[in-house]
Amino acid sequence: MDILLSHGYFIAEDAHEQKVMKPYPTLGLLYISSYLRSRRFDVKIFDSTFSSLSAFDEFIARERPSIVGLYCNLMTKKNILRMIRSCKENGAMVIVGGPDPPYYAEEYLKAGSDIVVTGEGELTVEELIPHLQMNGKNSLENISGISFLRDDGRLVQTPPRPNIKNLSDMPWPDREAIDLPKYLQTWKTFHGLSSLSLIMSRGCPYTCTWCSHSVFGETHRRREVSDVVKEIEWIENTYHPDQLWYADDVMTIHRSWFLQFASELQKRKIKIPFECISRADRLTEEIVQSLAAIGCRQLWIGSESGSQRILDAMQRRANVEDVQAKTKLLQKYGIKVGMFIMLGYDGEEISDIEATTEHLKKSLPDVFLTTVSYPIKGTKYFQQINNDIRSEKHWNERTDRDWIVNGRYSRKFYQYATRWMVNEVEMERLRTQSTGNYSQIFVKFLKSRWGRLGMHITKHKIHPASGEGWKSEERLAKAW
Repeated sequence: MDILLSHGYFIAEDAHEQKVMKPYPTLGLLYISSYLRSRRFDVKIFDSTFSSLSAFDEFIARERPSIVGLYCNLMTKKNILRMIRSCKENGAMVIVGGPDPPYYAEEYLKAGSDIVVTGEGELTVEELIPHLQMNGKNSLENISGISFLRDDGRLVQTPPRPNIKNLSDMPWPDREAIDLPKYLQTWKTFHGLSSLSLIMSRGCPYTCTWCSHSVFGETHRRREVSDVVKEIEWIENTYHPDQLWYADDVMTIHRSWFLQFASELQKRKIKIPFECISRADRLTEEIVQSLAAIGCRQLWIGSESGSQRILDAMQRRANVEDVQAKTKLLQKYGIKVGMFIMLGYDGEEISDIEATTEHLKKSLPDVFLTTVSYPIKGTKYFQQINNDIRSEKHWNERTDRDWIVNGRYSRKFYQYATRWMVNEVEMERLRTQSTGNYSQIFVKFLKSRWGRLGMHITKHKIHPASGEGWKSEERLAKAW
């Protein structure tokens, strides 16, 4: 083979993922595979999703590929570092790419990888394979979009490679190279329906400070409508999924493109239920009607906060009242609404969390997920608070989720805040929708008070010097 491609997502190695069981193939890797095959390279994929690290080790030792390309994100970093070691022990040259490596290029290179790819991988890997086969790691300076170490240990970062202009020139993801029916069956077994992912565009031009643009840059490029619709037809005829997941950052970002897409689906009588992500400000009644007409089952909005002050600090270019109005509009047309909520952003106070709770009570999304903000290297948010973050773990043992942010409340505080928020919203839902009795409301009330009391006990902020604030809060919480 010319190259082996793999990624570090192993359900068997992740207790949390074993509870969720909603796996999707790594589309970026499948796009690279299909593109390289179209250029007549011999490509193999080790799809790690339903495998194990030990099986990967055995595969590498048996097949001994000369070049291995590994896709890495924040969630899979630790597995990827282990996989790099396995590849190097068996004589392979290792290329890593994906969202996490570009801003930690030197660390990944010192951990054993030979080359870090920045940005889209298709064209860069196409150029790298014959170069590495003929010249090894010599004269890499002329290849755009990579980082590597010189013999003296100095980091070299070559100029960025321009983004692919016409995405419809690229072949569809190489789904036939993996056991895709197993993904569908896993969904069916655990959730009663099968689901398959695709993507219609690349990139997001919005300016949210915490969002990483390390792969696609701050661009938005769309495939041609006809190309997307043909892929959907092929997916329907080949795999017969019960639903689709459109993995675009903002599905309805371009009004005329989306309406043309919806019209073409209706013309061909294609209506597969789907979920997607969008922004409230990119939704109008016309757009929402079209979403419903082509099968939108649930739409996720990155609401993030109910405090306009915090949204403005995030540079979200979003309005709290608009999010509430668009939530009701979507529900009016039978589309469920999911919301992403981010707690702990720089400068957030308890009053902002209270505003977010009131926002959720007014909106009443069908579901919302909370996370505590974490600074991803390379983002504006990371730059803003760089002097106030630290870690007690070595780089090999941590991810950007593990940063300790000075001046922020502890993890325990946010656990209590989430408990309070969830139960306050559920109480409001039971009251307004008449779906519960007094005993159910009372139980939610008690849980809400429990969360609020926990917030009060653990509201001391982390001390910059030694993290003593964090530890004292943990002791207080345990004692309580």
